[in-house]
Amino acid sequence: MSRANLPVIQKGLAILVGAFVFYTAATGPFEGLIQRALFLALITALGFALYPLGAGKSWRKLGLVIDLLLCAAVLVACGYVIWNYDKIMSSLPWATTLDKALTVGLVLAVLELGRRTVGLIFPVLVLIGIGYALYGDMLPGALHHRGFDSAFVTETIFLGDLGIWGMLTGVAATVIAAFVLFGALLLHSGGGQAFMDLAMRLGGRQPGGAAKIATIASGLFGMISGSAVANVATTGNFTIPMMIRLGYPRAFAAAVEAVASTGGQIAPPIMGAAAFVMAEILGVPYTTIILGAIIPAVLFYASVFVTVHFVAVKRGLAIVPDEELPAWATILAPRRIAPILCALGGLGIGIWLGRSIATSAFYGVVGLLIAFVATEWGRLSPREMAAQVISGLEDAGKGLVIIGVLLAGAQILVSMINLTGIGVTLSSLIVSMAGDSVPLVALIVGLVCLIMGMGLPTTAAYVLVAAVLAPAMTAVGVDPLAAHLFVFYFATISVITPPVCVAVFVGSGIANTNWLPAAGHAVRLGAVTYLVPFLLLIFPGMLFTGGPLAIAEAMLGGAALVVAVPALLVGAPMTGSRPFDIALLIAVIGLAIWPNPATPIVALALLFGAFKFGQRQKGAMA
Repeated sequence: MSRANLPVIQKGLAILVGAFVFYTAATGPFEGLIQRALFLALITALGFALYPLGAGKSWRKLGLVIDLLLCAAVLVACGYVIWNYDKIMSSLPWATTLDKALTVGLVLAVLELGRRTVGLIFPVLVLIGIGYALYGDMLPGALHHRGFDSAFVTETIFLGDLGIWGMLTGVAATVIAAFVLFGALLLHSGGGQAFMDLAMRLGGRQPGGAAKIATIASGLFGMISGSAVANVATTGNFTIPMMIRLGYPRAFAAAVEAVASTGGQIAPPIMGAAAFVMAEILGVPYTTIILGAIIPAVLFYASVFVTVHFVAVKRGLAIVPDEELPAWATILAPRRIAPILCALGGLGIGIWLGRSIATSAFYGVVGLLIAFVATEWGRLSPREMAAQVISGLEDAGKGLVIIGVLLAGAQILVSMINLTGIGVTLSSLIVSMAGDSVPLVALIVGLVCLIMGMGLPTTAAYVLVAAVLAPAMTAVGVDPLAAHLFVFYFATISVITPPVCVAVFVGSGIANTNWLPAAGHAVRLGAVTYLVPFLLLIFPGMLFTGGPLAIAEAMLGGAALVVAVPALLVGAPMTGSRPFDIALLIAVIGLAIWPNPATPIVALALLFGAFKFGQRQKGAMA
């Protein structure tokens, strides 16, 4: 296979993956195992084309042989499952030597693609899970289990719907695949430029305008892409150089982009792939997840915005010149906004009609394509429009390779966790350590989530911590949705938490600066995010439950934190006396998180009074 042919193969496979997703979203998926096996076969074939082993090296021929062997192993294994679907689902098949060989080939191929796409940590975790299932009977103490032979492990992983063909792979093959296609086509039909222009217009003329542009643009992009690292790489190539050109410190520029991109994964209406997985695990409609995530997402972006504002005012960071800002007429032109409005409109109509989430995404794609063709007809040739759509399909294919491989691998790991009972064991240990105290359990779980999430993509990190740690929180009486959002947020912010803060690494690379000071800025910018998960436990209204009074209490308490925490960390001038400011802000934070309807109001009144007093002092001095 020549290098010249490789892009053609990639393009063809990407179109095939897109066509499969589009068709099954429109007509409904095939039977469970068939849908999942077809999906895994397609994305692994595309994965080996996109990430060839030894590309550009002298031993590429050997790499090609390995790629072909692994790809063949996946295709044969998936074909075997499709052919024997009825037998697998209607009986309890015993694992044969052929089954074991196909399982080994399939698992190795999935883990090798995982290594190529996201690094070594995740495949190693999956291998540890399989090794623990096979040899855990040799371990002492609480980690000991009765042990399972290779036949039983094969039956669990391969010959049923609990292993690699389980729920996570199913979600990837249906709902997530449809939304990845939706997002990629939206960005490539002009939505990406529209988001960037809107962000520039809204934030550019304010103090710290370039950083605020990064905050808004990354949030808009992140809602569609659902990947912090990909978001940094996409929007950061525009926003980080702009911030540096306007005199912003390089480390600060990298941190702003990394933190803002991270928030996209927790921002409705689309959020990241992990949100779809959460809906399946909890057995609730996706709209329930969206509703529960609205207030935390608003608090996250408000806190980043406020922090950037305080830093900009204190350091005198430049605004964006008028001549660099797009005109409102350009932003609101039909060819810019029609595809976005029609895409979101189609999505909303599908949900309103009660269609599945995947079918609703199909309606969104249809609306998007109709609007794109209608607004670009006469300006672009049919060939140019087709090229943009194909480019979107290629991006969707690349995203699906990473997500599909990760979730298939995660499903293997989860099946081993469930098989061995290690999740229950670890949850019991955490609860016993904390003595049934909700705050202590939450603190331990949060720290473990940060550690377990380091170096892993958010979706994989969430699946891992949800399987092992969320049960510890529900065991002490935490609402299941609050527990899962709690571990989800900590798994998400692990990408900006040192020492393995991958989003900061990418941002620092673009900014050409040391990652360590950038990580320090990122922690400060995202400080409220470390508190938001605990607010879910203090205020039931954070999830839009408990009635209007509970919701108002949560919003007011969150609003006080959004201002007080950045003001404390940045050293924003208030009354003119720094010691008094610190004492006042600590008191405000304490009042904000105190579970009483009156205390958040008192906290906001203190903040308002302090800032007003400071402004009068400045006016008197002037």
